[in-house]
Amino acid sequence: MLLTRPIGTPAYEMGPHTRLESIPWIDLLNPTESEINLAEEKLGIHLPSRAELNEIESSSRYYERDGTLYLSGPLVRRYDTGPVTRPVGFVLSPTQLITIRYADYAAFDQIGLHLAEHTADSPTPTPTALLIDLLEEIINRLADLLENVGHTLDTLSRHIFGSDEHHSRHRARTNHTLRTTLKHLGNTADLASMIRDSLLSIDRIRLHLDTATMQNNVLPENETGKIQHNRLDIAGRDITSLNEFNAQINNKVQFLLDATLGFINIEQNDGMKLLTVASSIGIMPTLIAGIYGMNFRIMPELNWSFGYPFAIALMLTSIAVPLLWFWHRGWLTRL
Repeated sequence: MLLTRPIGTPAYEMGPHTRLESIPWIDLLNPTESEINLAEEKLGIHLPSRAELNEIESSSRYYERDGTLYLSGPLVRRYDTGPVTRPVGFVLSPTQLITIRYADYAAFDQIGLHLAEHTADSPTPTPTALLIDLLEEIINRLADLLENVGHTLDTLSRHIFGSDEHHSRHRARTNHTLRTTLKHLGNTADLASMIRDSLLSIDRIRLHLDTATMQNNVLPENETGKIQHNRLDIAGRDITSLNEFNAQINNKVQFLLDATLGFINIEQNDGMKLLTVASSIGIMPTLIAGIYGMNFRIMPELNWSFGYPFAIALMLTSIAVPLLWFWHRGWLTRL
């Protein structure tokens, strides 16, 4: 889809006869190869393909060609099925901003809505200002994602340490809960890693844009770039604070992971205790039954009328004594 985003007008899809001279922002959402070729023909500049946007070399992600700045990097997108990263490209010329993306990001729609609601008495946004607006909104969205990750970890922490579910009557439920907690922690760590990669790419885009802004390579002659430099500097400080928060999240994920694995080890130890108690209790009755099951002709209790109840009482005693001993040691109360 090729979206044109003019000033003061809602976005509309670009057609073969659409005039692009006065449109500051061209937004390519999941473009096909034919749509990229059409946009290149109408704009007269090269537009990177998805394969080019997926390149990881710095020289492929940040470069300038014929006065046009090319910036790209991965950006996280959260779906109900889980988080994913998609490449996003920014092509900045002195007259237009072209964005190429392969996911529907709310930040783009939000800035597009602001552009559509722009009034005539407000200063006309330049392509550089639009790109800075986009970067700031993306940083805000990433900050919201990090806040949600922090809340999720707080909930998991209270769930892990705040309730006493480790009891034999709830062992099946506890094991399921611990496995589910491990999955949640893994998904959370995966999302935090994607957010860190997105922040890194946005920060590099910011640095290259700031350099180009200060050198006045992609700005009109009457635009000094000082305001843009200040905004980009503030964005850089925001990214630094978010990276610090992300580091804390990673440390907390590791701590909760270690704690969950510790509880799993405790559950396994309790299971081994249960097997130990059961086997210990069964040893002596089995031994007694085996002794009195040997049909030797000369046995003291063979013809004794109380031999059978004596053997039963002896086996029950051999069961009761270990039970009392385990109970005194506290093993039975913790199973």
